[in-house]
Amino acid sequence: MGPRPRRAKSPTQNGTTTSPSSAQEAETKTKTAASGSLRLKKTMNKNVELLRRNVSHESSDAITANLISRESFSLDDPVPSTPHASNHGFLDLPKRDQRNFGLLVLLYFLQGIPLGLATGSVPFLLKNHMSYGEIGIFSLASYPYSLKLLWSPVVDAVWSPKVGRRKSWILPIQLLSGIGMLFLGSTVETMMEMTGKPGGPTIWAFTRWWFFLVLMCATQDIAVDGWALTLLTPSNIGYASTAQTVGLTAGQFLSYTVFLAFASKDFANRWFRTEPLDHGLMSLGGYLAFWGWAYIVVTIGLAFLKREEKTKNEDGIWDVYKIMWGVLKLKNIQTIIIVHLIAKIGFQANDGVTNLKLLDKGFGTENMALTVLIDFPFEIALGYYAGKWSQQFTPMRLWCWGFMGRLLAAVLAQLTVIIFPASGVTSWYLVVVIAEHVFSTFTNTVMFVAVSAFHARIADPVIGGTYMTLLATVCNLGGTFPRYFVLRLVDYFTSATCIPPSSSAAKLLSDPIAQPFSCSMQPDKERCLAGGGTCDMTRDGYYIVNIICVALGVVTFALYIRPKVLQLQALPLRAWRLSSPPAQGKY
Repeated sequence: MGPRPRRAKSPTQNGTTTSPSSAQEAETKTKTAASGSLRLKKTMNKNVELLRRNVSHESSDAITANLISRESFSLDDPVPSTPHASNHGFLDLPKRDQRNFGLLVLLYFLQGIPLGLATGSVPFLLKNHMSYGEIGIFSLASYPYSLKLLWSPVVDAVWSPKVGRRKSWILPIQLLSGIGMLFLGSTVETMMEMTGKPGGPTIWAFTRWWFFLVLMCATQDIAVDGWALTLLTPSNIGYASTAQTVGLTAGQFLSYTVFLAFASKDFANRWFRTEPLDHGLMSLGGYLAFWGWAYIVVTIGLAFLKREEKTKNEDGIWDVYKIMWGVLKLKNIQTIIIVHLIAKIGFQANDGVTNLKLLDKGFGTENMALTVLIDFPFEIALGYYAGKWSQQFTPMRLWCWGFMGRLLAAVLAQLTVIIFPASGVTSWYLVVVIAEHVFSTFTNTVMFVAVSAFHARIADPVIGGTYMTLLATVCNLGGTFPRYFVLRLVDYFTSATCIPPSSSAAKLLSDPIAQPFSCSMQPDKERCLAGGGTCDMTRDGYYIVNIICVALGVVTFALYIRPKVLQLQALPLRAWRLSSPPAQGKY
């Protein structure tokens, strides 16, 4: 199902009918169109063979479908030459594409601001007085990003022709996000201090506020993903994944790495102050308020300064749901869904626990802030080059290289925790942690860019928002749904005993510990330390869970994931379309 092409109109002038010569010209144009279609068919067949041979080449039928799906396309116009994918650098792109690329980066960047807080900084701050299991509960706030498929057909089908198909959603969503951040910024400091304490909000209540912000970001992402397919010219559509990578990465790392550094009192006292103070250079409330106003300003500018191409309503909500259901019934889609759901299990312990475990070892917030801050420019630069590599190599082969590197990064992360110096953090150990962190984020970025490029290549532009969102949703879900269980398993496998003090301490924050008890949970550990005891860990659940995750990742990658993704990449694009029967691979 796609946009209905406009019927060719008979040219008239001042109310007169078409002359015979004009009719002959129209007949000639019709023959030219038929000839052009034949040439297009031959070119498509040629590109199918290129894809089957795993040649790095952007398929012309995907680009042609993108061009035809645009409202500006008309059979009234002369038949254009078959477009081909370009391998231009950014500076070689047309000025219009450069401006639209910048707009996409900005929109994705804004999405990354609350996401970086919800998935990075806030769990880090909560670790001071909550267990891994309770942090696992807060991780549920990121679930809207993994479940946006449920309402993506509504975003694709309901919009105002006067405002624009994508701006109809982007403008109000960004406005609500800005207002939400302004309100949360005025109360978040108090909520953080009282969460989980008597008389304060529960972790579930605190999670609901962040759930709302992530819900807004997820809805905006649906609209931006669909807009990305038409903002750039067809031959440069591969840069959409680069814009997503650079924008989201910059936003998330600004809210995670940069904010965490400047919010740390230890980092501020060490690098920026001559006299130590008990607070950082910025607060969570002030940061939220600043970006709340930034959201509102960008929304106003987008409303008045950027015009979206007008289109007509073609499909209703249920039509889009039917299309989505039809896409889900494709065997190739079912296979890629299975791959996405199991692909990130091998990295879960490393992604969710390693940094927290370093803090438990005594790495220090100022050192962690410095580590993630140094990692930030590497992440941006590597994201750009990973986008170029996805143009030069077949995306899923590049994705497989990143997968193997990411498994190696998980092993190196565990070794880094094991060799933590007994005397405390030294210069050489800080360098080791930074190097391991950069390598881990590099492999993560390679996988993200490669799979985004693959999604953009196979997505049907006619239902671009829904198709891209379906693929991105299952990819995100594979990274979020195991996180809660992995964090719970770390608590489950951890064994620690609180040893009472051998002599009475001079100052205790609570009653002295008289009998040994389990202190594997964070509240019990705090009670042990406050009572003068020592929490002696006999079994670290992080090591066990990380080994299990990596082992599962190796087995699934060798036996299922790698063979399947390379097979799917070799399929022609008609295997991903509803308009023709999908190619049947051997499954």
